Amino acid sequence: MTVRVEGKPVWYPGDPAATNLGRFLAAEGIADFATLRARSVEEPEWFWDAVVRFLDVPFATPYTSVLDTSRGVPWATWFNGGRLNLAELCLDRHAAARPDDPALVWEGEDGEVRRWTWAELRAQADGLADLLVDRGVGEGDRVGIFLPMLPETVAALFGVMKVGAVFLPLFSGYGAPAVVDRLLDAGAKALITADGTVRRGKVVDMGSVAARAAAAVPTLETVVVVRRLGRAAEVVAPGALEWPGPALRAFPTRMVDSEHRLFIAYTSGTTGRPKGTVAVHAGFGVKVAAEAAFQFDMRADDTLFWLTDMGWIMGPWEVVATLANGATVALLDAAPDWPGPDRLWAFLERHRVTMVGLSPTFIRALMPLGEEPVKAHDLSALRVLASTGEPWNLDPWYWYFEVVGGGRCPVINVSGGTEVGACFLTPHPVEPIKPMSLGGPALGMAMDVYDDDGRPVRGTVGELVCTKPWPGMTRGLYNDPERYLETYWGRWPGVWVHGDWASVDEDGAWFLHGRSDDTIKVAGKRLGPAEVESALVSHPLVVEAAAVGVPHEVKGEELWCFVVPVSGVPETDAFRAQLTDLVGERLGHPFRPAAVRFVDALPKTRNAKVLRRAVRAVALGLDPGDLSSLEDPAALAAIGEAR
Repeated sequence: MTVRVEGKPVWYPGDPAATNLGRFLAAEGIADFATLRARSVEEPEWFWDAVVRFLDVPFATPYTSVLDTSRGVPWATWFNGGRLNLAELCLDRHAAARPDDPALVWEGEDGEVRRWTWAELRAQADGLADLLVDRGVGEGDRVGIFLPMLPETVAALFGVMKVGAVFLPLFSGYGAPAVVDRLLDAGAKALITADGTVRRGKVVDMGSVAARAAAAVPTLETVVVVRRLGRAAEVVAPGALEWPGPALRAFPTRMVDSEHRLFIAYTSGTTGRPKGTVAVHAGFGVKVAAEAAFQFDMRADDTLFWLTDMGWIMGPWEVVATLANGATVALLDAAPDWPGPDRLWAFLERHRVTMVGLSPTFIRALMPLGEEPVKAHDLSALRVLASTGEPWNLDPWYWYFEVVGGGRCPVINVSGGTEVGACFLTPHPVEPIKPMSLGGPALGMAMDVYDDDGRPVRGTVGELVCTKPWPGMTRGLYNDPERYLETYWGRWPGVWVHGDWASVDEDGAWFLHGRSDDTIKVAGKRLGPAEVESALVSHPLVVEAAAVGVPHEVKGEELWCFVVPVSGVPETDAFRAQLTDLVGERLGHPFRPAAVRFVDALPKTRNAKVLRRAVRAVALGLDPGDLSSLEDPAALAAIGEAR
């Protein structure tokens, strides 16, 4: 068992020369990683051109310049003049070279397993591409992807790419209004959906949601249905078409401009108006392929699983990053803790998964189930643990590192966002890793931490910013350029403000402290919710916690905490007082909570992010804004009735 410490590395790399990064350093004649990181920021055009060469990204027409900022930094373009298609990078070239090797493995809730080779995945994508062309879908047309995590979901992304259309990844748990809003905003011409899926033994009727959405979106001309539950397409929606299956001949993938739109991914807005972020073929493809190669040291014999949905950015990321590097993507269309608490670990064992991505919130939820569900399975194939979503607490981080990874796997804790299209911060497997740390800036990312006056700070919490463009960044917000400039570039000229609190310690290790728009200010003193929540979950009888600030006429704000206790623990005033004292001891008397309220669960998205803004709004009786990503509405309703 590792001695639990903060501030000191607990994982150390082996021989850097054996990694992708080591090979890249050798190819470029660079002495060490620190030099590479600095040069990648100082000379981004050299770096990204070198990445294209190292990863052998297939441009059908070579680009004439790497970076163009003539329209201003917010509107930077990359690999200008080049033509390619991400389907060639991720699929076609592997299907030609290694047709019989595994491209994906899938498991359903009932235990059914399907495996597709590269040739089979390409044939399925080509079959959809043929159907779309027959239906008049072409370059620039928008196609909704409203599917659970199925093999056909992966094929759908590439089928849309191949014809030069733009896919809209939609969360599989959305209700009809959320699907309609996004299809209407994008002016979608086609929708690919499923007749339904199964979750925790119950049918999720996606087909009826899709039917209601299709009837409300006048631009939709085609609906394609995957028969996950065996229902005919016509039963789902009048005139809907069946998933076409494999093509008999290869579809000629259409080459598009480097800046051609790849997908529009919608993030939830606090005002009830989702933001459509825009990814492009070359920028997104090159950036995430590099991340998998350099941050995860991904190789062709790896298998990656990320607990996500195609409607979240990590869905497209997992597919593109994995397949661009020729590795195998693993998909689980099931609840990870049903029918037993070991479902996920059994899945990882069965398919010899080598890289797994889980959120801190998910780990915190599993810890009360004990170590046995994990230790009952052989996870020796794992070599990389990944995470994203929220800041870590010390005990859950160590549980992930020790119990899941056996103390031998690096925790590659990354941070970015839908609009980032990739990662801002990440550890790399050639440097020591501290508990809960995000390592440092990802390669090519000009990251900094600013105080309120826009000055770089170290050793204290400030705003996470990026001072130069990067290939994966959103190309504005769809049909809303002013909102894009105001949201990300409006505070300091030429500086992207992401909305995260961050800090850099004396050794140069970076940490996140929660969303800056979740900041709590008590009597003028600024506090991140992660600090409060970390103190609360350190109590052995607390599973999870959410901290929010609420208005106070004297202090400006006071602190309210919503706590999920261990099952069966009495929710007494004495317990509440213990938690209040614990926060005061850890953070100081001024930050003692004014209220500690007990709940059975916290409202989260499907990818396990706690919706603090919604918690605060409901607690105060305010409009919580866009709730389309909420997994369990009952958890949010319970906030208003919290004990």
